Amino acid sequence: MDNLTHIDKKGRPRMVDVGDKKDTKRRAIAKGSVYMAKETLDIIKNGESKKGDVLYTAQIAGIMAAKKTSDIIPMCHNIFISSVEMDFQLDYEKNAVHITAEAKTTGKTGIEMESLTAVSVAALTIYDMCKAVDRSMVIGDIGLALKDGGKTGLFVNSAFDLEDK
Repeated sequence: MDNLTHIDKKGRPRMVDVGDKKDTKRRAIAKGSVYMAKETLDIIKNGESKKGDVLYTAQIAGIMAAKKTSDIIPMCHNIFISSVEMDFQLDYEKNAVHITAEAKTTGKTGIEMESLTAVSVAALTIYDMCKAVDRSMVIGDIGLALKDGGKTGLFVNSAFDLEDK
């Protein structure tokens, strides 16, 4: 367990001490998708959900979730977030909404969990707002697409398309 930073020498959970680390600019991009019936995608596109504008609400939910990450992920530090941007792409070939969240900070620890949380909660919000018409939706493909900053520098996950970032 030597390479698990959130486990101490006794095998117990701990929050990593980042007090001596340098402040650096950091950013992280996470991606995910919600797969659904074509009719559900049409409802989202045409703004016909009885619960309101699905993507607008999912965007707000994702941003709010990023801000609350340290409240729901046990070992996450409460960090200053300088920005969170959400993007949604409708994909009629795969009958999906693809979600991207990019978060930025200047600090001692990364912002990957905030981006991942934003995508996850945005996807859950889409599901919640559309479940009355499509309970077979599937949330998936959530992962870290890019992180930059800190001592490990740039990481790009080849499993994700980042040509627009």
